[in-house]
Amino acid sequence: MFTRRQAAGLLLAASIMPRAAMANAGFDAWRADFRARAAATGLPADVLRALDDARFLPKVVASDQAPAETSRSLGDYIASAASPQRIKAGQVVMARYPTLLGRIEQEYGVAREVIVAIWGMESSFGAVRGSAPVLSTLASLAFEGRRRALFENELLAALQILAAGDTTPGRMTGSYAGAMGHTQFMPTSYLRYAVDFNRDGRRDIWADDPTDALASTAAFLRAKGWQYGQPWAYEVQLPKGFDLARTGRVYTQRLRDWAQLGVTHASGEKLSGAETGALILPAGPTGPVFMIFDNFHVLKSYNYADSYAIGVGHLSDRLAGGAPIRARFPGEPWGMTTAERQELQKRLNALGFKAGRPDGVIGEMGRAAIRSYESARGVPVTGVPSRDLLVALR
Repeated sequence: MFTRRQAAGLLLAASIMPRAAMANAGFDAWRADFRARAAATGLPADVLRALDDARFLPKVVASDQAPAETSRSLGDYIASAASPQRIKAGQVVMARYPTLLGRIEQEYGVAREVIVAIWGMESSFGAVRGSAPVLSTLASLAFEGRRRALFENELLAALQILAAGDTTPGRMTGSYAGAMGHTQFMPTSYLRYAVDFNRDGRRDIWADDPTDALASTAAFLRAKGWQYGQPWAYEVQLPKGFDLARTGRVYTQRLRDWAQLGVTHASGEKLSGAETGALILPAGPTGPVFMIFDNFHVLKSYNYADSYAIGVGHLSDRLAGGAPIRARFPGEPWGMTTAERQELQKRLNALGFKAGRPDGVIGEMGRAAIRSYESARGVPVTGVPSRDLLVALR
């Protein structure tokens, strides 16, 4: 005789098992098709056999639908990125590897603080490199289908890494996004940019020794255009009444010209120099304002989220002895609730103006969508989210 709880459990299992069996059957069919296409590229049979152990991982798909960069507020994200604990840990590893970091900095022209900041953000300085089997992770994301072409390409690259002999299927572990090693390289990025800095014959970003991983990160940033000695951004202050239409990545001008408009460093110090920068308002005009430079965009090539670039950049500043961000992050960016910002994004998307995933984070993509909408309506182009704009969209 079953108890009520046992009976309920059996009913739940009975309802789940057919769905799981259907998912597995679909996955098996997709895997067989992918394997045939991978074989046509010339991959050897022993490498293709590694796909036999790939399994569908539902948790991977769930994680992909809620990335950390947008699943919490920017203020919380930055506080975590440059927490006292992470800063202290970064200082410890910089003291542990001064010679290695110096060699990498000299070879690739990327400041050691930036390399260490990425290391800290991606894997807590190697402590959390991810234990998910990369072939299963990428196969799950490819089968799920929202970005099938992307993840099939990554899976093919992972097989090519195995064919090159840099690692084995058992050692090829990583995050639920398919990123690998100390600094979380995706397989395609690995193929293009990973280096054998310790010259042992393998580009080994999975080893406890972080040498190849850190050098590969520096090689990636240099290839993307990193400029040694240039800041990624400054925190600045806007004067009262500043025209917010002048903000955003699309509006660049020299620092001396920004200074003439009343923009200053966050400390109040006057801006100077011939460098060209742009103003971004990642949390709206009442939050921190940053003057960004070309290196900001290089950081975004590592992870496209503005929050990630700001997190890495600020952590690198703190590791170099810089000050905390002065301005506070508002509870309601742009003076709108999360639900209102999400609705704004949804309505812009519905009209064909690409505002991005409706997550309530209105960054540069959202502001570009607003500019396009305003231009199409024949109204002043500002790119500024607001409740008035939301009312006009309803």
